[in-house]
Amino acid sequence: MKKVLLTAVVALSTLVASAQFMVVTTYDGDQEETADKITANLGLGYMVNDAFTVGLAKGAAVETISATDTTSEDGFDIFVRYNIAQVEGAYASLQMPTKDGSDNMRIGVGFAFNVWNGLYVEPNYTMPTSEDEKGDREGTFNLGVSYRF
Repeated sequence: MKKVLLTAVVALSTLVASAQFMVVTTYDGDQEETADKITANLGLGYMVNDAFTVGLAKGAAVETISATDTTSEDGFDIFVRYNIAQVEGAYASLQMPTKDGSDNMRIGVGFAFNVWNGLYVEPNYTMPTSEDEKGDREGTFNLGVSYRF
């Protein structure tokens, strides 16, 4: 058992030592004028290799409606990015909440502009994979910021 634990610790420390992490956020214009405009969608990603990044981000509020009351709770989103090799900085993304994920997935494309060292500005366009109750599938243009270290 000690060998298994030691092997796991060595493997994880090697993985973290050679890893690239990124902190991402999206500017949310719907929030009031506080720090929530930047921190409402804050997330952490792990760059698996040059092409793929996976991560977890604070998601939008999910409303739960029951017979007695309506509550709103914050959830988390899993995101995956694929860097398009032909265009430096371009990426395709998939974002999915951890609760009812397959019903609320969003796909998108974006471009990462390197502003300074590891700081990037990322305009992107996302749209839901499924239609809403009205039959619409309206996308949104977002402005994101990321820092890679």
